[in-house]
Amino acid sequence: MKKLYPVLFLLVTLLSFKASAQETVMSEINYTFLEKCIQSAKDHYIRRKIFGLRAQDAHLNISTSTISYLDIFTASYFYRPNDKPVIAGDGLTTANPYSVNGFQFGGTINIGQYLQKPFLVKKAKYEYQIAELEAQEYDKTLATEVKTNYYNYIQQLSQLKLTNQSVQDTKSIAETTRNKFQKGEATLDVYNQSRAAEAAAESTKIQAEIAYLKAKDALEDIIGVKLTEIK
Repeated sequence: MKKLYPVLFLLVTLLSFKASAQETVMSEINYTFLEKCIQSAKDHYIRRKIFGLRAQDAHLNISTSTISYLDIFTASYFYRPNDKPVIAGDGLTTANPYSVNGFQFGGTINIGQYLQKPFLVKKAKYEYQIAELEAQEYDKTLATEVKTNYYNYIQQLSQLKLTNQSVQDTKSIAETTRNKFQKGEATLDVYNQSRAAEAAAESTKIQAEIAYLKAKDALEDIIGVKLTEIK
């Protein structure tokens, strides 16, 4: 009779294998839903937004560098009214000694800045290209992370289904064994073994549920919304 417990275990295993033959991970994968998850991550994941803002900031720097060409020029003017005397010391006034009166304009150009500007503009363009490439690279990385989390979610979901089926099978065996025990057709040892197998299956179910919830939370965290919100 002591050999009956391995038999029970083998029976549960065979039942689980039968269920696994009917349920496969590949049949659970929805690639349309997966693409929507990837797009949701691009729309909501904070780190991806940071890369996008960096690219926008780098693009603005191009315009700023181009406009700053005006910084190399300095304009000034001086105004002296016509026919106005000049105040000398001790409050004395003299006739206007200047031959040029009215508005006088002048301007300067900073040669050093003038020579630097083309390189600064080119540098800003390179920085924008780099920021764009970094954003594109991260989009690929993010898509890979979403796929990894999605596949893990599907794996844990499938495992939970198999575990639930195994629990049902184990309960059925335990119930059959209990009836036989009550009729005197099975020993107490066999009955206890069936109950132990049922408890072990319930424990496995709890672990599978926790693994499923963790996988679901990880996927929802990266896509930024609940899975039920993906349409």
